[in-house]
Amino acid sequence: MRTSVIGSAAYSTKPGTVIFPVNFFSCISRRQQEAELKLIEEETARRVEEAIRKKVEESLNSEEIKMEIQRRLEEGRKRLLDEVESQLEKEKEAALTEARRKEEQARKEKEELEKMLEENRRKVEESQRREAEEQQRREEERYRELERIQREKEEAMRRKKQQEEEERVNQMKLLGKNKSRPKLSFAFGSK
Repeated sequence: MRTSVIGSAAYSTKPGTVIFPVNFFSCISRRQQEAELKLIEEETARRVEEAIRKKVEESLNSEEIKMEIQRRLEEGRKRLLDEVESQLEKEKEAALTEARRKEEQARKEKEELEKMLEENRRKVEESQRREAEEQQRREEERYRELERIQREKEEAMRRKKQQEEEERVNQMKLLGKNKSRPKLSFAFGSK
């Protein structure tokens, strides 16, 4: 058998035989090693993970850890209850403040309304008083006017009576009544 080496590859002269290059086997060996390393890493990781899981389970199942978890849960509950209570207290205080503010506002509005009603009542009374005074003044003027008319009528009647009396007296004088004129006798007598 005759072999010839060309470069780094060796070829056999025997018919039907294939000779692979030397670095070919080293490539296969390297890949195999890498695959084996990868499998070893995966197995190691799985075992470490399993060991950690077991350790955690053992730790979690230990009385000390259970007590620590319970203590932390109690602290968390207490803190949460305190926060809720504090929040409720703040909301209650805010509601009371708002209620007081609304009550004060309602009181002020009521006072303002009462002042407005009082002012309106005072204005109405003042208007009614002025109206009554004006009515009284008109009544007094009317009364004075009626008195004046009555006096004028009485004066006119008095003057008329006086005039009638003067006319009657003059007429009596003319007619000789009331013995104001001497009697004349026109007698036919036989003396």
